[in-house]
Amino acid sequence: MDDLLTDTLQQLLKDQCTPKLVRDVEAGQPPAAFWAQLEESGFADALVPEAQGGAGLALATVFPLLELCGSFAVPVPLAHTMLARALLAQADVAPPAGSIALAPVAARDGAVLRCPLVAFGRVADWVLARVDGSSVLLPVAQARLAPGVFPLDATLAWDEADFAQARRVPGSHDLETLSACCAAAELSGALMSVFARTLQYANERQQFGRAIGKFQAIQHQISVISEHVFAARMAAQIGCHSATHVPQRLRVAVAKARTSEAAVEVAALSHSIHGAIGFTAEFDLQLYTRRLHAWRQAAGSESFWHTVLGEELVDRHEGLAIDLIRMTTDIH
Repeated sequence: MDDLLTDTLQQLLKDQCTPKLVRDVEAGQPPAAFWAQLEESGFADALVPEAQGGAGLALATVFPLLELCGSFAVPVPLAHTMLARALLAQADVAPPAGSIALAPVAARDGAVLRCPLVAFGRVADWVLARVDGSSVLLPVAQARLAPGVFPLDATLAWDEADFAQARRVPGSHDLETLSACCAAAELSGALMSVFARTLQYANERQQFGRAIGKFQAIQHQISVISEHVFAARMAAQIGCHSATHVPQRLRVAVAKARTSEAAVEVAALSHSIHGAIGFTAEFDLQLYTRRLHAWRQAAGSESFWHTVLGEELVDRHEGLAIDLIRMTTDIH
């Protein structure tokens, strides 16, 4: 069942989510047609209970699907929407049509509500934000957008009149942890794609009469990349290990910290192996390494989540440090 789901989404993305589409959306082309194909496939409702029209899957089961969003540099918030719709279903709120981005940080600035640097904020239809102790759904079409460094992200601002009409979502929801869980899974997929492309390049690029992958220095760099990539993937799986749609915060802390650490090292080493060509707009590698840097910061970098783990160990955990490690990493 898991393989069938993964293979189906992988084939859909292979056919539709081409590097050209990613570049077009980043350049400003509306992603409505692509999102309609994803919507029709039903994957956006994978975590929604069957009684409410979804597939009723657990977060651990859909991890490969979240990871594929990073593997193919999907330029719409499919992973965010999966988790957001599950949250709405739990709150018995009918989901709006379109994609939903998660905004873990939101604050009032006088009569303006501002969500800074929302991942996928420029291409999402809705934003699910936590404001004044409650979760609200806000339409992106009514927001003022200030572009971020990464072309799909944006700072969004709503006037008081628009915010007053927002849809309230009952319950207490940890959007910060949900966002970090998404980012860790997407980072895992992007890291794997960077590794695969770098390995292929090293085996094909000829210098001094042989592939550069035959040189010991390059082999060492590739081995370091592989260590980071597979450690990050294991951490991301730990972050998504849940029998429901809700991840455990400490496991997500492990996942986001490790995948963010790996993002910096893998991006640097892959560009080192590729040389100057890896930075060029025409070369596909930069579609992934730019995401590594963007998603590293999304929902908290490694230093933020290291602090979360440290505070748990120092302030709340009773027992040995090894017990906390076992508790957060045991997925059997």
